[in-house]
Amino acid sequence: MFNKKKQPPIKSLIAQGSQISGHITFAEGLRVDGDVNGNVRAKDEGSSILVISESAHIVGEISADHIIINGSVKGPVHARLMLELQPKARIEGDVQYVALEMHQGALITGQLRPILAGEEKPTLKLAANNP
Repeated sequence: MFNKKKQPPIKSLIAQGSQISGHITFAEGLRVDGDVNGNVRAKDEGSSILVISESAHIVGEISADHIIINGSVKGPVHARLMLELQPKARIEGDVQYVALEMHQGALITGQLRPILAGEEKPTLKLAANNP
């Protein structure tokens, strides 16, 4: 999946203390440490990564291939490949993902919707069932 390929570099930063009102479109990688009031979307061409740090607050839709959240998002989240939710992640909105990694402490107020190829059901493997 995404981890088999080299991750794109993070070339852009919205620094802590910055406040942006408006939509943002980026290529490759973006790290958000500040506040954004608007949608944050990666371009469809090429692979992309979006990192939302503990100090970040976003009000709007976010979309990228690989999304790592440890801050606050109010709005829908669309991870085209991988979504990682760190312990301080707070999401108010519906979440779409192909693969999900969620750490203890992360909170989601909304629906989780896996993105499935066709109508396949995701496989579920319980650790308790493995010998």
